[in-house]
Amino acid sequence: MSLNFNIIGTRLKQARLNKKITQEKLAEMIDVSVTYVSRIERGSTNINLKRLSELCDILEVSEGEILNGTSNKSPSYMTKEFNDLLKNCPAEKINLIYNIAELIVNDNI
Repeated sequence: MSLNFNIIGTRLKQARLNKKITQEKLAEMIDVSVTYVSRIERGSTNINLKRLSELCDILEVSEGEILNGTSNKSPSYMTKEFNDLLKNCPAEKINLIYNIAELIVNDNI
């Protein structure tokens, strides 16, 4: 799986706008140039995990939300991922997965 830096940049930009922070202010907060922030948001430069984590802390979003587009606070968190996983799974394995998940949810493990 490769990272799509255009999508990551778009999500970071949206998170920044949601917090009403300018590119200039964000650049100042992480001690980089405005040009660098702009390139991240356009997806024209790669971002390392340390910088991503730093931005997520400032923007108050999870790395998962930026990387996957889902928040663990969302009611549909990982629904698509589970559906994709189960799509080609035999019925007996689906039943086993369900039983294990039910034990975990009900704190029986």
